[in-house]
Amino acid sequence: MIKAVLLDDEPLALRQLELYASKTEGMEVLAACTSASAALPFLERADVLFVDINMPDVNGLDLVRSLVHPPLVVFTTAYAEYAVEGFRVQAVDYLLKPFGQDEFSRAVARVRHILEVEQAARQSEPGVLHVKTDYKTVNVPWDSIRYIESMSEYVKIWLDTQETPLVVLYSLKRLAEQLPPSRFMRIHRSYIVNLSRIRSANATSLEVDGVVFPVGESYRAAFRAWLQSES
Repeated sequence: MIKAVLLDDEPLALRQLELYASKTEGMEVLAACTSASAALPFLERADVLFVDINMPDVNGLDLVRSLVHPPLVVFTTAYAEYAVEGFRVQAVDYLLKPFGQDEFSRAVARVRHILEVEQAARQSEPGVLHVKTDYKTVNVPWDSIRYIESMSEYVKIWLDTQETPLVVLYSLKRLAEQLPPSRFMRIHRSYIVNLSRIRSANATSLEVDGVVFPVGESYRAAFRAWLQSES
């Protein structure tokens, strides 16, 4: 059962979300709120938050950024210009108003897919990452991963066992939570690298198997500490 919180300051839009949710099998609405303050008590138990961006009390983007452990997020808005910012905070989907039941159902399908991947990861044997790609589950040994690259709501997992990457509907942030920090590190908003594959590095860039990556400014302190521990 997918547990959802619905948040929109427009009562008519909120009722429409509730109607779509009521027609979606396997979905439970924990709360339907017109303000962020009313929604906050329910977010710790939620699997997904459907949230408008332009709201009078708290901007939806700012609300998501403020959460230490946010649920999966689907933005609902009438403004297409916020799409890029929405995906930068690892939104699962971005529904542009007015949208219908079909678009809502597709967003829920994405949420369900990600939750299934995370459930499989929690139950997996040590040293193996379970991912869904091309409608099947693939077991990926940690040791075979060279690096992981973000492409908006998808990630590419580059392996030493094949020339083309595995393309997975998942966020880089949530994938990083499934990998051991002693072996993998996020070094940029777009990249996670296998630390054992680093061939050369300095404070601002590194090389993995012939590919050079930048180290993002907000990740440099952690990466510098790792470099010092390895020296």
